[in-house]
Amino acid sequence: MDRYIDKFINYLKIERDVSHNTIRNYSSDLKSFADFADKKDVKMIRYFDLRKYLAHLKTSNYSKRTIARKLSTLRSFFKFLQQDGYIKDNPANIISTPKLDKTLPSFLSEKEMEELLDVPTETVLDFRDKAVLETLYSTGARVEELVNIKLDDIDFIGGVVKVKGKGAKERLVPIGDKALSSIRRYLKEQSAKNLSNLKQRVSNRGFLFLNKNGYKITSRSIRRIVDKNIIRISRKRNISPHSIRHSFATHMLNHGANLRIVQELLGHKNLSTTQIYTHISTSKLKSEYNKAHPRA
Repeated sequence: MDRYIDKFINYLKIERDVSHNTIRNYSSDLKSFADFADKKDVKMIRYFDLRKYLAHLKTSNYSKRTIARKLSTLRSFFKFLQQDGYIKDNPANIISTPKLDKTLPSFLSEKEMEELLDVPTETVLDFRDKAVLETLYSTGARVEELVNIKLDDIDFIGGVVKVKGKGAKERLVPIGDKALSSIRRYLKEQSAKNLSNLKQRVSNRGFLFLNKNGYKITSRSIRRIVDKNIIRISRKRNISPHSIRHSFATHMLNHGANLRIVQELLGHKNLSTTQIYTHISTSKLKSEYNKAHPRA
């Protein structure tokens, strides 16, 4: 089975150009299934083998969301094998996806967001961290999109930034003056500390956000930046970099933005993905109603 998994992963990398995180998740999910199937030939995998695997995941206390993701991976894997003629029938076609509990994504209030963005700036890394947070909130970009932004992707005059989303799809996203100002200040401080010399920029293909050694920042570093500043404002909630993206969408809708515009800004393929934020807005309205109405 391993050689077919390798073929599938190469297909994702070369033809689909999916993100590193997606590659990692697909590889992990398929290895898990291969181990369970005891390296059984993919041509011999049947519907009941997949049912047994799902039962195994349930008894192993995996969440419904994790099981749904692993099933989605298997569907994509067997669809690829069928399309390329490695198997005749797709055993994952009739497997039903477990019904997921609807959960609202975590987000910060506007006041909390203002506190988070009020980063004390002394060192060049402080200026970078502030620029990172400002850019995340101003654009609603995913972390993978943020770390891959290059200096040339930013139109400082037009106030837009080009980001590369899922499936290698590029989109132009407006970026606010405060975020641009933070980026300018970060670049100025970086240059003063000689962390922005030509050799480093060339070797890193011109990426905007760099680590202390002058190399492209990682997604894990973005998580550390968010964690550090969440602690700074004395918030113990489970806030991730993606929560800033959720906050961006929620605040836009709360201030009257059109749902389809927010869909475009977030790079969502389907409007239904964006509609979850309308539930957040409704929840906020009901919360305010309950606090303010004497007979709520």
